[in-house]
Amino acid sequence: MSISATLTSALSGLGAAAKAAELVSNNVANATNPSYARRELQLGARVVGTTGQGVAVIGTDRVIDRALLSDRRIADAGAGGRDALLRFQRDLEGVIGTSADAGSISGRIASFESALVEAASRPDSEARLANLQTTLGQVTAGFAAASDSIQQARARADGKIASDVRLLNDTLVKVRDLNVLIRAAKASGNDAAGLMDQRQKLVDDIASIVPIREIARDNDQIALVTAGGATLLDGKPAIFGFTATNTITADMTLAAGGLSGLTLNGRPVAVNAPPGAVDGGTLAAHFAIRDDLGVRAQGSLDAVARNLVERLEDPALDATRAPGSPGLLTDQGAPFNPLDEVGLSARLSVNPAADPAQGGALWRFRDGLGALTQGPPGNSTLLSALHGALTAPRATATGPFASGPRSFAALTGDLSSLTASARISAENDLGYARARAGSLTELQAAAGVDTDQELQKLLTIEQSYAANARVIRTVDDLIQILIGL
Repeated sequence: MSISATLTSALSGLGAAAKAAELVSNNVANATNPSYARRELQLGARVVGTTGQGVAVIGTDRVIDRALLSDRRIADAGAGGRDALLRFQRDLEGVIGTSADAGSISGRIASFESALVEAASRPDSEARLANLQTTLGQVTAGFAAASDSIQQARARADGKIASDVRLLNDTLVKVRDLNVLIRAAKASGNDAAGLMDQRQKLVDDIASIVPIREIARDNDQIALVTAGGATLLDGKPAIFGFTATNTITADMTLAAGGLSGLTLNGRPVAVNAPPGAVDGGTLAAHFAIRDDLGVRAQGSLDAVARNLVERLEDPALDATRAPGSPGLLTDQGAPFNPLDEVGLSARLSVNPAADPAQGGALWRFRDGLGALTQGPPGNSTLLSALHGALTAPRATATGPFASGPRSFAALTGDLSSLTASARISAENDLGYARARAGSLTELQAAAGVDTDQELQKLLTIEQSYAANARVIRTVDDLIQILIGL
């Protein structure tokens, strides 16, 4: 080998060692970056004509397990969606409460029952009748607050759907743009690994909303397909459509046309129903809260409210009431219509005849809602009958409750129990989803940057650099000897 060829080979070796050291530095610096893929240097023989002239840096490889990455993204999406569902169930349980909570529906009913017992023991006491009216008002306020909280949760879910759709549309366009930049970089011979890292971060953002799989295309391009089979990006990005609703009431549902559904490229997409094109992730969870869980929670609450209204308006309780007139609880002042149960819990109010704030009189709790004048102050018949109506077994006409009659306290206890069971189930689902996502994240990290291994590589690179530098120094010595001859 000639001196010039030796010098050229050594210089190419120094360049390769410098590039390798740069990659090791980048790998170690990004060891904890989840969007960074470990780099490996591609080397080959540098040939001029038919003669080897050292080593050539061909490029860098991003080392990534696409199958593991896809599984991790789907697991992360599932964990994110279940986390949103659990937050809803916890909030709902906090609103419904338990019998041990004085501010819960069960607790307010218990206070109302106690007030009835106290009033029946002293029906002539104005203070006890006033307490009866106060506790009944607290019951209606509790139902209204619970109903309002459910509808607010549905409205928040609707707003989050709109946010998810905007993020999906914007991010899909950015991924398309990065695909174009990566293709251009590869065509010009530049390193596109940094652009690929940016693209991976954007795809991770999409995967938190909708579970997706990444499909490799030629020239380091990618296509994105949901786990349910809908194409989100394959050259051209898909467009999601959704119209947000600022205020949601109990009667507003997707089936009734009061709320917006989801579209993909202008076509309606069924969410949380077969074939499940976008199921999983936060988008589907927010649709479930708005259109399923929230609606069912409102239905359960309204069924309990109906049961209470029907107990207190039994014609056998109060002979002074005119036929068809409302009982102690009204639907915004009117008699309850069984065909208009949806949203009843938000419309409950104390009968104006027994509410001094509405022009009524407290003594009508004792003497009857239709009484024109006060009766004997010691008559506790109606008060005792009202208490008996609460404690008597009665079946529910609607709702998800088990069949069979029960007292109203038992019914509110069942409502609390169902809510707690749903919360526990959501916690278990989230625990499993997080464990699976965590395991896949650990597997991906194990296949990523190993700092110990990178530092071992660095020692080898230093040795290679030193060897090539020694060759250059030797060549320099030989040249100096030749010059001196």
